[in-house]
Amino acid sequence: MNNTTTIQVRIDAKTKREAGKVFEGLGMDISTGMKIYLRQVVREKSIPFRPGRTINGFTPEYEQKLLKEEAWVLKYGKGYTNIDEMFRDLNA
Repeated sequence: MNNTTTIQVRIDAKTKREAGKVFEGLGMDISTGMKIYLRQVVREKSIPFRPGRTINGFTPEYEQKLLKEEAWVLKYGKGYTNIDEMFRDLNA
C-alpha cells in the first residue's frame, strides 16, 4: 500500500495559472511538478535554487548597482559611430 499524504498550498491565482502553463509545457501537472520540487529539496537538503537572486543571478543590490552604472554610461558616456574614431580617442 502506498503511504501518501496531502499538502494544501495557498497561492494567488495568477501564479498558479502561470506555473500550470510552465508545468504543462514540460508535460506534467502542478501536482507532479510540486512532487519533483519536494523530492529535489530532500535530495539536496536545500532549496534547489538561490533565493534572493534576480533572473540574471545577481543579488538585487548588485543588479541595482549595475543598472545605475549603465544609466550613468548612457547619460555621460561617449558613443562612437566607427572604430577608427574610438581608437583615436584611446590613443590620444
